[in-house]
Amino acid sequence: MRMLSLMMVCLCAARCGGSGSPPSGPSPGGAEGRTITITASGASPKTLTIAQGTRVLFVNNDSDRHNMTSDPHPEHDECPEINQVGLLNANQSRETGNMNTVRTCGFHDHDDPPPGGSRWTGSIIITR
Repeated sequence: MRMLSLMMVCLCAARCGGSGSPPSGPSPGGAEGRTITITASGASPKTLTIAQGTRVLFVNNDSDRHNMTSDPHPEHDECPEINQVGLLNANQSRETGNMNTVRTCGFHDHDDPPPGGSRWTGSIIITR
């Protein structure tokens, strides 16, 4: 009888999600502190500091599309992880690859290159 009761408790806990283990995927709001938002005014924040191995989420809240790439223009080879963001239409978002190397990475909108002092430029500082 004791064994049957124990099995029922375990079965109920498993069905109710009461395992106590944390979720394996990203949680809602998990991009806090690692998001760059694009608006008509520009990219914000202009400088973002993250821990090594982190991905950065670019969110396009502008009505125009933006093609987010790594510096320098036109090579885009300083931090190729940023190039995974690429073209973002209005209301789209996408993450960079894992930023594994400790360094500072510049980014810009390829369709509005930085030599003109683009509003959509900035840097990501990767720390240990």
